Amino acid sequence: MKTSAVGTGAALAIGAKGDADVVLVHAPKNEKEFIAAGNGSRRILVMHNDFIIVGPATDPAAINGRTAVAALTAIAAARKPFISRGDNSGTDILEKDLWKQAGIVPAAPWYIQAATGMGQTLQIASEKRAYTITDRATYLARKAQLELAIQVGGDPPLLNYYHVMPVDPKKFPKVNAAGGNAVADYLVSPEAQKLIASFGLDRYGQPLFFADAGKSDPTGP
Repeated sequence: MKTSAVGTGAALAIGAKGDADVVLVHAPKNEKEFIAAGNGSRRILVMHNDFIIVGPATDPAAINGRTAVAALTAIAAARKPFISRGDNSGTDILEKDLWKQAGIVPAAPWYIQAATGMGQTLQIASEKRAYTITDRATYLARKAQLELAIQVGGDPPLLNYYHVMPVDPKKFPKVNAAGGNAVADYLVSPEAQKLIASFGLDRYGQPLFFADAGKSDPTGP
């Protein structure tokens, strides 16, 4: 098995060229477009974690405990620095959707697009005493190196669902369909789901993901 760790936008683009056998991603709207275009043969719910909004412990925009949309509105009104991944990843797609829900078009100088991965984005936010949106797992894994605190979490729009999609051999005959389907089936097997449910528990005192195989899909078919 050869893996390529990239953001959801890049992963879907690779799959849409037939250059991957299977993709594991977390942007439901884009996933459905991927399937509708004939690029994927199946879309299967695997797990979820959640996004959080982190920022300086002093919380200069006073967002603590607010909903995600209300928090972004407050950050924009206060013109406090916000670091965006700006890389068309699943996290970036969610962030842009939340700004749209807030009716705000964020702009410089307080809005900064890092065009980089989650770990580096968190580091930049920490250095600039800025806010950002991150998945909880990456934040917990890097928390000791950051001067950032969780300010917003638990809001339903921040739930982060992951799906696995084998690339469709009908459109891309060169793909390893058997291998792609084997990976997809393994991720939702009892063995893999048990590993997912316990991952991170020993190190962080809480699991980094919640196993969802076989459950009703909140994001729809």
